[in-house]
Amino acid sequence: MTEFRPVQVHFDDLDAMGVLHNSRYALLVERAVAAFWAEQGWAFDPAVSKFKDVFMAVREFKIVYHAPIVGAGEVVVEFWMDRMGNTSGVYGFRVLSADRGVVHAEGHRVNVNLDPATFRPTAFSQEIRQAASVLLAS
Repeated sequence: MTEFRPVQVHFDDLDAMGVLHNSRYALLVERAVAAFWAEQGWAFDPAVSKFKDVFMAVREFKIVYHAPIVGAGEVVVEFWMDRMGNTSGVYGFRVLSADRGVVHAEGHRVNVNLDPATFRPTAFSQEIRQAASVLLAS
């Protein structure tokens, strides 16, 4: 299933030309994915998180830019999971105009689940796998 999340481009996300700075696209994707997981019960604090998987790191982030985002305002991030392995998950994403008519950028992001004591890769829990299953591309 694909998720669509509106996110805001703020004035301080823009470069000197009034265009969204290239590094901020990753932030838009992060905001959209984090909102999804917060709704599922995930939290940074293990004491309040529904999931024991709370330490994750981005291993890879690839993005292709198609059309600049000019000015502040709302855009939409479309995302899904291409694959969920033993210790890592691969998200696909597209950054779209608010009306979803323009693809501004697209790419993928790989997250690795880490053991909080060793910071080494560790297997995802069944709980997070079940929650992520709605994002898996069919």
